[in-house]
Amino acid sequence: MSRRYSVVDVFTREPLRGNPVAVVLDAEGLDTDAMQAIAGWLNLSETTFLLPATEPSADYRLRIFTPRSELPFAGHPTLGSAHAIRAAGIAAPRTGRLVQQCGAGLVEIREDDTGWRLRLPPARLAPVHDPDVEELLRALALGPDGPVDLSVEPAIVDVGPRWLVARVGSAAALRALQPDSGQLAALERRLGITGATLFAPADDGAGPGALEVRSFAVSAGVPEDPVCGSGNGSVAAFQLARGLLPRAAGRYQARQGRCVGRDGRIEVRIDDAGDVWIGGACVTVAHGRLET
Repeated sequence: MSRRYSVVDVFTREPLRGNPVAVVLDAEGLDTDAMQAIAGWLNLSETTFLLPATEPSADYRLRIFTPRSELPFAGHPTLGSAHAIRAAGIAAPRTGRLVQQCGAGLVEIREDDTGWRLRLPPARLAPVHDPDVEELLRALALGPDGPVDLSVEPAIVDVGPRWLVARVGSAAALRALQPDSGQLAALERRLGITGATLFAPADDGAGPGALEVRSFAVSAGVPEDPVCGSGNGSVAAFQLARGLLPRAAGRYQARQGRCVGRDGRIEVRIDDAGDVWIGGACVTVAHGRLET
């Protein structure tokens, strides 16, 4: 069977500078094994599969796969899929919004002046115990006196994907990190997490509160995610929980991907209710057909 798909670059207005997601627009009839095989063959950080909604309030259902596993939710695939679905004429925002059904529940998506944005699912934080922090530092090839800022206690942030989040003292130190993939993958599997997301104050004059971010999900087949929506959402939730970001902070910009030849820009907004919104521009870079 011939199935349409699009590849959308997310968190960029310039093709090939963001994070691509492949969106299979005709996914009915594919089982889980077939979806996983397609995602592994395409070998992008995520591939999504569009299905009819089973919830009355949803516009569509989305399944999201890394090259090795399925995720209940992910940020850049959600935004890129909304962009592709609207461009294909399958669904259009009603009263300015789309509602996606996925493993994490219903996700609200809106189109605005930055492109697309989503309301992050509610975040749950869990502590990281000292031996696990020490293992993280070893995986990052760092000692206890390295650039990770342990004055702000790291945490596991669950927004569907589960990220171990920690703050680094400077953007230069963050960019210089060269993690040991084997050790990081072992830590991810032992803790049952998607990966590690690290952040630091930006050094590019991007404005108040601006950050640089890196995300690693080795055990999911993504050694470094070029630009990660759920990782950035987890950082925002982490900052709120640690008192680093006022609930009424408004917005800030994060930059991600320079260490892997990309340059994604993520718009983070905190609304009056304290909900986190993750947004950015999207651009379609390819269309094709899969023969399955």
